[in-house]
Amino acid sequence: MIYIDLLLGFLKVGLFSFGGAYAAIPLIRDVVLHYGWIDDEQLAYMIAVSESTPGPIMVNMATYVGSMTAGIPGALIATFSVVLPAFVIIILIMIMFKRLLKNPYAQAVLRGLKPCIMGIILAMGISMIAQNVIVKGTFFSPDLKAAVICSALAAVYFGSRKIRKSGISPIVLICLAAVMGVVVY
Repeated sequence: MIYIDLLLGFLKVGLFSFGGAYAAIPLIRDVVLHYGWIDDEQLAYMIAVSESTPGPIMVNMATYVGSMTAGIPGALIATFSVVLPAFVIIILIMIMFKRLLKNPYAQAVLRGLKPCIMGIILAMGISMIAQNVIVKGTFFSPDLKAAVICSALAAVYFGSRKIRKSGISPIVLICLAAVMGVVVY
């Protein structure tokens, strides 16, 4: 039964995730919490690990959840399920590529989805900040270390954009965040 749940759960994630991995995080959260595979705290850690490991975040998260819940077969099923819809859709789009890109209605739909995806990503970011930095348990206790790291990274990012027009490489920023996290924690 767990294999069918993994198949259907991650097929749903792969099918209804539009706009990349960050837009898919709320859907992944709903699926894993609905089935009880992991809790919110484990999900936050999994997102952090998935972002810092090579490969698409959705695939990394599906593989991790599948592996935790049902071993290697579960990891294979979850990974296959999350990738299958995108694979099929891309094949279909490539078949109709020229007609689709020239269609003004398709262009309008894609332009209209951008603000929605940005809103989903922003809402998830605010939710994660509220959950992991501001409120812990029932008492208000901000994590000052996390706030300092976040502020320092923001200063480095925006300062580099001010000095250099292209800004700092995301890889350098991720490595810097990892070093700061190890030093502070």
